[in-house]
Parts: sequence; C-alpha cells; structure tokens
Amino acid sequence: MSLLIINAGSSSLRLSLFKQTSNGLVRLAKVRHDGINDHEVSLLGDFITLVGTTEITLIVHRVVHGGTRLTTPCLIDARVEAEIERLILLAPLHNPSALAWIRLARRLLGEQVPQVAVFDTAFYQSLPAVAATYALPQVLCQQYNIRRYGFHGIAHRAMLNRWQKISSKIKDGGQVISVQLGSGCSITAIDHGEPVDTSMGFSPLEGLVMATRPGDLDPTIITYLQQEAGLSAKEIERILNKQSGLLGLSGDSGDMRRLLDSDSSDAQLAVDLYCYRVRKYIGAYLAVLGGVDAILFGGGVGENSPQVRMKILQGMEWLGVELDLASNDNTTGKEGCISATAGRCEVWVIPVDEAQIMAQDALVITKNRGDSR
Repeated sequence: MSLLIINAGSSSLRLSLFKQTSNGLVRLAKVRHDGINDHEVSLLGDFITLVGTTEITLIVHRVVHGGTRLTTPCLIDARVEAEIERLILLAPLHNPSALAWIRLARRLLGEQVPQVAVFDTAFYQSLPAVAATYALPQVLCQQYNIRRYGFHGIAHRAMLNRWQKISSKIKDGGQVISVQLGSGCSITAIDHGEPVDTSMGFSPLEGLVMATRPGDLDPTIITYLQQEAGLSAKEIERILNKQSGLLGLSGDSGDMRRLLDSDSSDAQLAVDLYCYRVRKYIGAYLAVLGGVDAILFGGGVGENSPQVRMKILQGMEWLGVELDLASNDNTTGKEGCISATAGRCEVWVIPVDEAQIMAQDALVITKNRGDSR
C-alpha cells in the first residue's frame, strides 16, 4: 500500500508519499510549498506525476477542525465531508482548504481511491473539564457545542512521540510542554502522554500571537468595533484571521525572519510580544503540571529561530530552565538538546513530522476495515 499525505496549513502545503513495507512505513518522496492560500491543481498534479498515479492507493488529509462528531481518524464519505464543511465557521483559514484538497484529489485520482481524514482537534477530546469549558451559560454551550477544542494536535503528538522515544526511562515521557511555532502557534501541557491544557480553544484564534492572528483577546473589543467602527462580523473575522498578529503589530509582515532583521520599533514590539506570550503560557503550564521534565520546540519558527527560543526562555533559570547558548545557536532545522546540563528541565528542538503520524493513523483505519491493497 502507498499513501499520499496532503497536509494543507494556513499558509503552506506539504505533500508526502509513503509505502508500507515489511519493515514499516518508508517515505518515498516529499515536497513543501510555502505561501499557499488556495488549492492549486498544478502542485498536486505535478507531485502525482512525479511519483506515478499507480503508486497511490490511499490518500490522507490533515483536517484542522473535527468538532464534537469527528473525534478519530476516519474514511471520508459524504457525511464526513458535510461535517467538515459545516465547521468552516470555526476554522475559516483551514477547513475550506481541506475540502478543496479532498475534492481535487478525488478529481485527479478517482472516486475509487479511498481518502482518510486525520483531525487536529482529536488529540484534545479528553481535555479535563476545567481546561475544556468556558464560563458561559452551559445551556448555550451544550446547544451550540461551545468548548475549547484545541488545535495542532497532530504536531503536538509528533513532538510527544519523539520525546517519549528519547526519554524512554521516563514513564510516558513524564510532564512536557510542547511549543508549536509557525504561521499558527500553540502550546500544550502534557502529563504522562495526556494533554491537560492547550492554548488554542473554540477556534484557532485563541492563545499565542501568530503570523496574522492575535491570540488572546478581550471579547469586548469585537462588540466595540461593531458599534464604534461600524464593522461587520465578516470584516472583523477578516481582521482577526488575516490582518492581526505579527502583521498587525508590525504593519509590515507576518514573517518572523523579516521582523528579526528589521530595525523598526514596531517590528521589535511584534517580536517581543510574540515571545512574551509564549513565555507567559510556559509559566502557566509549569503551574498546571507542577513542574516539567521537558520543553519541546517545533514548527517553522520553533525549529529554525535560536533567537526566538532564547528570548522566550531567558531568565527562567530559577525554574530549572536553562539554555546552552552554543547548542541553541547551532540547532537549526534539526533535532537537538539545547538545554544546559545544570538545568532540571531538558529543552529540545524536535522537527515536527505530521506526515508520519497521519500515515500511521491511516494504516490503522485501513487495517480495521480489512483493506490490504
């Protein structure tokens, strides 16, 4: 069996091809495209041509929001597709793109090739009630399925799985804070393999400052802008999803690399606020967990920006978090321990391999249905 993995983010597309062998999954090809806002036929078509259409027997998609009904990986049928579409209101940057790729793959490879959806929200279905519940009238929450869903679950699972192998002497990896920093950003507190809190909530807008999203926000700002600025709900949605975060703060760019190179005071504030918000959440999750065995950095910024990692963690020695500056500087785009030996908490950079997790989940689905192609 060969698996085509389609991982569409808010601004990137990653394609991979795996083959199931007697020795496990083997990656045959992969490609990444950045700056993708809409589906593009040529990108998938070119990749299919590269690997050969006869090689693909299963297609696997990352879907950001599965809501309360899609809580485990599943084969995509009309019911699943309709539910992904229904949830567009809660993930307007992601679910429309996932649907577009599902339909494009069906058109290019045919109805006969099964497709599987793996959901970012699934990892957080078992969040404790205190972490999953909003202090709103519970009648409304129950009627409209309002809860903290959590996102980036596949990425956090990937970091956790790798850490559990690295730390095999610590039961289930112990207590971990995983930090996913890219165009979208999130942080998760994990206690012996189980997530107990996470920064993203009802939608991917909550939590950390992101490339174009603001993170935590006083909800009165929304009604204030409606009343005082006369903005519509759609206009405010566009501002929150596409014009805020690093871009809104700097007035220039949502690209961390560009902001780090800039002399602008607005760019500096954007970087400082971005790092401050991560630092603030780490402190909160240290309190939630009662201590931590490891802090893990992943994602485009987390894996490739020593400067950002240093700004986040500097001055936290009193909590047992201490960087080895040379190791931090020398760890870019690769796995490595960047903490000082004197620290009580290990700090690691772990390149996030969502495709591997998605492929493994898909194999479980096909095995359960007896598909041995």
